[in-house]
Amino acid sequence: MSMELQVTAPGTKGFMTSYLEALALVERLHRLLLDVIKDEFERVGVLEINAVQALLLFNIGDHEVTAGELKSRGYYQGSNVSYNLKKLVEMGYMHHQRCEIDRRSVRVRLTPRGREIRDIVSELFARHAEGLQNRDVIAADGIDEITNSLRRVERYWTDQIRYIY
Repeated sequence: MSMELQVTAPGTKGFMTSYLEALALVERLHRLLLDVIKDEFERVGVLEINAVQALLLFNIGDHEVTAGELKSRGYYQGSNVSYNLKKLVEMGYMHHQRCEIDRRSVRVRLTPRGREIRDIVSELFARHAEGLQNRDVIAADGIDEITNSLRRVERYWTDQIRYIY
């Protein structure tokens, strides 16, 4: 199978070129998101927690979950869930407790301190959502279209992984 880029018309990008640009953009956006969170925490003087940990706390929210659930639900976008959970427990941002049914499993939930971090991230995202709308960067139907398209790509990739095994 050839991986050549095909141009559909003069001056028009082929699908493969656009797909690769979209993949690179998703990757850059994730890194930028982490930088935006890091900058916000520097601005408010919270320096002991990193952006990945803050995003993890935000995504857990009011739920009580296991590390496995964080991975399977797609809540975590980093390299080491266990390490970050351990650090967050040590710093007092999370409670952890062994599951009564399966003693190998540990359930975690936010402490009041962890909820403060979640709230900082939530307020940051709310400001951004308002700014995107107020400055006409993107309208509600545009963000819905992007979200729906990304969900379709997610389903396609998930199906590809399932069919491998």
